[in-house]
Amino acid sequence: MSSLQEVMSVHGEDYIRSKRLPHNIIKAISSIQYCKTASLGGHIYECDECGETKIAYNSCRNRHCPKCQSYAKELWIYEREKSLLPTHYFHMVFTVPEQLNSLILFNQKELYSILFTSVSETLLELAKDKKYLNADIGFTTVLHTWGQNLMNHPHIHCIVPGGGLSLDKSKWIKSKKKFFIPVKVLSRKFRGKFLYYLNRLYLSNKLIFPKSINELNSINIFNEFKDSLYKKEWIVYSKAPFRSAEYVLQYLGRYTHRVAISDNRIIKVDENNVSFRWRDYKDNNKQKVMTLKASEFIRRFTMHILPDRFVKIRHYGILGNRNKKLKFKRCLEIFRVKPREDEKLSSAELFFKLTGIKIGMCKICEKGNLIEKGILMPRSYSPP
Repeated sequence: MSSLQEVMSVHGEDYIRSKRLPHNIIKAISSIQYCKTASLGGHIYECDECGETKIAYNSCRNRHCPKCQSYAKELWIYEREKSLLPTHYFHMVFTVPEQLNSLILFNQKELYSILFTSVSETLLELAKDKKYLNADIGFTTVLHTWGQNLMNHPHIHCIVPGGGLSLDKSKWIKSKKKFFIPVKVLSRKFRGKFLYYLNRLYLSNKLIFPKSINELNSINIFNEFKDSLYKKEWIVYSKAPFRSAEYVLQYLGRYTHRVAISDNRIIKVDENNVSFRWRDYKDNNKQKVMTLKASEFIRRFTMHILPDRFVKIRHYGILGNRNKKLKFKRCLEIFRVKPREDEKLSSAELFFKLTGIKIGMCKICEKGNLIEKGILMPRSYSPP
């Protein structure tokens, strides 16, 4: 089966040489290329029962590498179980118009940040309104930047409990089965907030306008651009409630540690092209195959490599860190749920609990333990 690592191994270095790329993109391409290979070094183990020798190469641990996300996802789900409430949950999706894609691509940190701010303020403020819930809510947000064809499609997924803590903190106010704020109201408030913060960035000279969108440097043209966005209906989508709190985490886990394309969608990699499966939502969700020049495939993939240290999973309201000790604790009291006590597990025990794999057990005889006998130093590669 072809993989993203194969794409980067065959074409990554040529792509890096042919472009002027920022450090975070070079690092991601190289990390994916050399993940779990001799280039990153590793450890030599020997079974104390049957004498079998095993070499385990080091992972790159880059968050854009599909090989390194499986355990990270399971660990995240395990930690988030502490924040589950026994109520129904909603899945919301906030999307910006495609006219903003180029501007966002060249100003990722700034515009992804105001995307989070706009979504969170929209939900928190409207939930406190007496017309809707009149309560403090909490939710988890996950940034995604891609569509199935790997083109830019910035949007935020939100998982929102069906209700909130009353403003006097005396009770839990349960929402209806339908989402408690009309989608049109959400859409227009979200639009107003995003464009307000966008305008503030513009007036503070914090936006970059490369050649392809250089005309936006003119305040008149920028204002026309902004006015055209005010006239559009922005898309906010609400799905039906989840059937259980536990299902929420399993569902959300699919989104939290997903990279722009998974290995199982890549069909073929050759000296010129990359072919992959994609779903065309504009054509009845049909599955199709797309073939791109390798350089174009990598270009599309690297559009979704986030700035270093940019946080793409965030928690707000009663689920935010600042409110955990007071408001969330009060919610648990109202629901009569005891906070989960952390288990005192070693790294190996926790890994087994989450994956069912025993670290250190010999897979050949299934009796002995693997004892470290040596370290393999990295070969010709050190991360940029």
